[in-house]
Amino acid sequence: MAELTISGDTHPVLKDDYASEWMGIKVLALDDGHATIRMPLRQEMLNGFGMAHGGMIFAFGDTAFALACNPVKPGPADAGSITVASGVDINFIKPAFRGQILTAVANHRASTGRSGLYDVQIYAADPDATPGPAESPASSTPTTTLPGGLPTDIAPGELIAEFRGRSRTISKK
Repeated sequence: MAELTISGDTHPVLKDDYASEWMGIKVLALDDGHATIRMPLRQEMLNGFGMAHGGMIFAFGDTAFALACNPVKPGPADAGSITVASGVDINFIKPAFRGQILTAVANHRASTGRSGLYDVQIYAADPDATPGPAESPASSTPTTTLPGGLPTDIAPGELIAEFRGRSRTISKK
């Protein structure tokens, strides 16, 4: 089974995203307005209490948000603009621990003009309860999904955080 790793070929946002590369993020599913990503929770991502640092969970959710906000294959109309966060809120529900696998599912909810609204659910599961990435390419749409766009062959685990992002499309300059 081949893993889908982040690269500029997967999504333009990831081309020079060294933070997401360092975090070990894998792309599981992509479509305009949707992204599902996964990452292992490593020791250097923990806080002094031995649980996931809130900043790591936030950064993970922010990557899913960025992928969902920007087109997978930008067209001529997208050439001079990017979509960025104008504001976000995160609610931490449960802790996550070293060795768990985090999954983030980002979905577009609404937009008007240059502004958008996105929700990201972040889950944690023990590695033995989480199958690997789907075998289909990241750009293909899963044939069967659960509510929120999560492919049925991905065991997400327990919900640990809810991230709501507000986006704004701006000039690249």
